Amino acid sequence: MEPRLNTALYGVKPSAIREFSRLAAQTPECVRLTLGEPDFDTPEPVRAAACAALEAGETHYIENSGAPALREKIAAFEREKNGMDYGADEVIVTAGATEALFAALFGVLNPGEEVIVPTPAFVLYERIITLCRGVFVPLDTAPDGFQLNAGRLEALVTPRTKAIVLNSPNNPTGCVYGPGSLEAARAVAERHGLFVICDDVYRQLCYGRDYHSFAEYRALRGQIIVAQSFSKPWAMTGWRMGYLLADRPVCERLALLHQFMVTSTPAPFQRACVAALDQDPRGMRETYRRRRDLALERLHAMGLPVVEPEGAFYAFPSIARFGMDSTAFCTRLLKEGGVAVTPGAAFGADDHIRLSFCCGEETLREGLDRLRRFIRTLEGGCANDL
Repeated sequence: MEPRLNTALYGVKPSAIREFSRLAAQTPECVRLTLGEPDFDTPEPVRAAACAALEAGETHYIENSGAPALREKIAAFEREKNGMDYGADEVIVTAGATEALFAALFGVLNPGEEVIVPTPAFVLYERIITLCRGVFVPLDTAPDGFQLNAGRLEALVTPRTKAIVLNSPNNPTGCVYGPGSLEAARAVAERHGLFVICDDVYRQLCYGRDYHSFAEYRALRGQIIVAQSFSKPWAMTGWRMGYLLADRPVCERLALLHQFMVTSTPAPFQRACVAALDQDPRGMRETYRRRRDLALERLHAMGLPVVEPEGAFYAFPSIARFGMDSTAFCTRLLKEGGVAVTPGAAFGADDHIRLSFCCGEETLREGLDRLRRFIRTLEGGCANDL
């Protein structure tokens, strides 16, 4: 007899990103451009701080929401770097941004309430919303160059709408929401009293100088929850460290949820995260920028339309002209071309593919060469050669 598990689990599918990464690992000499994981190692000062914490015996329970020194450091960092006004008591140190997002959505949603998510979007949002018994409501941004359209956004609001999720720079497109998009979200959130959950994990990997987060709308402070991560800007994916920022009354409730989910994050890593906040990720960011420029140049030459990524480390070209769905395209590319990318269907855009440039330049060039050759076979050898 099959165990009677939570029925919400049966509506959740595995991540296609992980699935194609697994298939790539099983394919000899495959070039993998799937996972969004920095190819850099965690900076040495960060690793040294964790070792020092272990040597000092910092292996015991800490406060549920994080060590006071780290929470104070995060509050100061956000104030000085990003103009935020959160106090240390409005910070929760989480097990990566994933837990921050889960806590935010679980804390906000009652069964049947709706969350508007601009798509293409990271697969995590729909899965968490489903597990929280909420309703995922996609807002297709492709017709608007991956920006928010005020009319389309307003049209999706119902009496059951509870929140909007904003991810900028965006995974998978790399796009940054401009003033028009932010203002559209602000107007709707204010008019209908909605929570806005800001997934800003790629904020420090933004290539432009005029980036603005929705979290800067301080008049809506009580409706904003920010999820952040140490994983991307400081190459700390395996550490599973992040944080959540929210107005004090909201933070106090979410802290209870966090307490019963994970108790607290690892004590030795707290000191490591303090050290990370003193590290400048500019060098990594410039490396990603060079790789982005290379990828864009090559994709344009292949005739693949792509909106220029302004942050993160992904390109999201269209494959619409080939007349096949993204899973079929990526499966053939893997088997025939020896390069793995992620189907756009995983992000709600079945006529696109996501290409990650979290790899060395030589690997990226080889992957793009293989993609070019595969496209030439699809077009009968008519694509531009490089």
